[in-house]
Amino acid sequence: MAEVKVGNLDARATKIRNVPIAVTPEGFWCCPSQAVLQKTVKNQNQQAKPKAVASPPASKASSIQRAPTISSERRTHSTPSRSKLNSEEQRSVSAENATGNPPKAANEKPQKQHKISVGFGQLEISDLKVVLYGKDGVAVKMSVHRNILAENSTFFADKLSRQSPMLSIEVPDCEDVEIFVETVGLMYCSDVKQRLIKQSVSRVLRILKAAESLGFRSCVMSCLDYLEAVPWVGEEEENVVSSVRNLHTENYGVSPVLKRVASDLTIPPNDTFAQIIELVLKSNEDRGRREMKSLVLRLLKENSSSCTSSSSDLCAETLYRSCRNCLESLLSMFRQASDNDFAEQSPAIKEPVFRQIALEADNLLWLTEMLADRNAADEFAAMWASQRELAELHAKLPVKSRHLVSCVTARLLVAIGKGEMLPSKDTRQLLLDVWLQPLMDDYNWLQHGCRSFDRKVVEEGIGRTILTLPLEDQQTILLSWLGSFLKVGDSCPNLQKAFEVWWRRTFIRPYAEKQGNQSQSGRS
Repeated sequence: MAEVKVGNLDARATKIRNVPIAVTPEGFWCCPSQAVLQKTVKNQNQQAKPKAVASPPASKASSIQRAPTISSERRTHSTPSRSKLNSEEQRSVSAENATGNPPKAANEKPQKQHKISVGFGQLEISDLKVVLYGKDGVAVKMSVHRNILAENSTFFADKLSRQSPMLSIEVPDCEDVEIFVETVGLMYCSDVKQRLIKQSVSRVLRILKAAESLGFRSCVMSCLDYLEAVPWVGEEEENVVSSVRNLHTENYGVSPVLKRVASDLTIPPNDTFAQIIELVLKSNEDRGRREMKSLVLRLLKENSSSCTSSSSDLCAETLYRSCRNCLESLLSMFRQASDNDFAEQSPAIKEPVFRQIALEADNLLWLTEMLADRNAADEFAAMWASQRELAELHAKLPVKSRHLVSCVTARLLVAIGKGEMLPSKDTRQLLLDVWLQPLMDDYNWLQHGCRSFDRKVVEEGIGRTILTLPLEDQQTILLSWLGSFLKVGDSCPNLQKAFEVWWRRTFIRPYAEKQGNQSQSGRS
């Protein structure tokens, strides 16, 4: 808060203007909104301008918001009449003008102040004036009671204890005049928390800031109780957390508010994340399972950049443990489904097995996606490349039941092609040797029966992965692909771009480099 000046009010060229202010059941006067303050300034500026033509008689209707109707009993016992206030303010202005100001330089224009008078409680027994100077030349003079302010505010109690008797306090450069006045008014309330009900979160945060600066402890505690109970919407959460953390926690005990957004543990327990993954993987309800997989994947993508190395390692450990469990279950299901006796079983027995295969493959695809997004799929690529038995059993199952397994292979090749993972040369070569042919066998089904399959992205990933191998291995794989492509056409991946690169590396680059070397030797 700005430095407080103690002394008599300085004289101003503009007289104090009386503004209608609503009276509350407790008997204090609420500060008008900022819009009313601005209207007051605007009206005073318009009145100060000279007019060439005589203006018509002023209307009795004020441009400022009218106060709510006040009962005659309240007017009699709580507040003086408007005429009495006006006469008191006129006398106050006369007394202030009589004191005068030091003479100013001829070229210096006096700063114009627009003053508003605010009264609290029973004005006839008020014994202290507090003047706030805010933005745009607005000044608010409050008629208050020193015992009320001293009992509720350590700030005012300290100022009042320095000099006795003290008649006035000035607060220059007040950041939020409206809320400052309202906070002082809350000192006259018997139940501050009740007064905060139906207030917006943003306004309560402003009151909280003013109350803390004034040392108004009961108001601070009421604001914290309000913030602990009321829902936070949208950006309010960040504003609340920031404001509460700026308080002196040892004095106000703000932990109940912050417990909504943070536990006592510095790092969230890894078993909670593992429990979420396990619940999703074991779900058999298609829609809920699909939506939660999408949600968890999106949330992990959002906070992947802010994760610490330790939390990232814990997350990867959980995902790899789930991957191993899914691989074991998938291999068991493949063995069961490829058994000779299984083909003779009834559809009622075979369908649950095929459905479980599809679920486990979909789970592996989801886990692969999360690992690839976190650039942590290198180890899984090695695990998947080593599943030679699973790849051999792959051909014995109907393509309808096995195609999601090929999606796992496609996602790994896309990740390698995009640089999302950096497996070793042996892992890349083994991955293509073991799983490229099963992927090509399912390719026609993937194009027409899998909505999420993006042919161009997958073909680019396959081609780029092939081109990371030594040139001889590129030749072996691409010639094998060429034989398949010439037989089935679009039913297998189109790797022509990779074939062109290999062609240039094999047939053009050596001769271009040889000619370049000969040219350089001839010049020398």
